[in-house]
Order: sequence, then structure tokens, then C-alpha cells
Amino acid sequence: MDTMVIEKEAAVEPAAIRVWVEKRTVFVELTDGRIIGFPADRFRILKNAGDKQLKDVTIRLNGYALRWESLDEDITIPGIVAGNFQLPL
Repeated sequence: MDTMVIEKEAAVEPAAIRVWVEKRTVFVELTDGRIIGFPADRFRILKNAGDKQLKDVTIRLNGYALRWESLDEDITIPGIVAGNFQLPL
């Protein structure tokens, strides 16, 4: 009797490779090819940020976080993908 072993690939969470802001919506391009966007107003600190501050975002932690230095705000990519927002629509 022959047996077949199928190895399951380890799930890898997507990471950000590009981030930009348009009309107070933050867009993130992910390593899996998706582009997701969310309203800045879904996060307390971002909601009160000026447009210039909002656009000053960088990718950190090998693509697993977004950072707004002037606002001292960090948001994780896995949290965004899972839809974990601080404020309702």
C-alpha cells in the first residue's frame, strides 16, 4: 500500500510594499498583490490629523506596520487586513 504525504504550507501574513494617502483614505499594496484601503477616520489619532500629516506615512517592521512619526502612531498590517479598526464608520 502506497501512502502519500501532503505537506501544508505555512500561512504567511501579507506585508506592505507600498503605502499612500488619497482624500483621507490610506491605501496599502500588499505582498500578495492586493491593494486595500481604509478611511483614516477609523483611527482616533488619524481622524484628527491634518492632510499633510496623514500623507507623511512610512512602512516599518519589514512591511508589518505603518508609522506616522509626527503623530506618534503605528498601525499593524495584520490588524488592518483583519478589519480591526478603533472607530465605527
